[in-house]
Amino acid sequence: MKVNVQSVNFSADQKLISHIQKRLDKLEQFHDRIVDSEVFLKVDNNHTKQNKVTEIKLSIPGQDLVVKKQCKSFEEATDLSTEALRRQLKKHKSKAKLTA
Repeated sequence: MKVNVQSVNFSADQKLISHIQKRLDKLEQFHDRIVDSEVFLKVDNNHTKQNKVTEIKLSIPGQDLVVKKQCKSFEEATDLSTEALRRQLKKHKSKAKLTA
């Protein structure tokens, strides 16, 4: 799957990008027709410790799934986002089976 990572106002290191790629590749076992994904990494400038925002847009035929999570680290936010996307993909697939 093609993953496009965009970090806003900072440069993401290769370790973080490979972590994101690995997590998103695991989603292909839940839906085999994922077209691509866009990942936006932002640092929120509020004064709390949870200021890392990860937003993932996953494109599947006929629909886009979007998840946005805010945590202490980008890795944790990515893990929570991919878990939410996994649930959405399973829900979407079960709905598709019911209508077919």
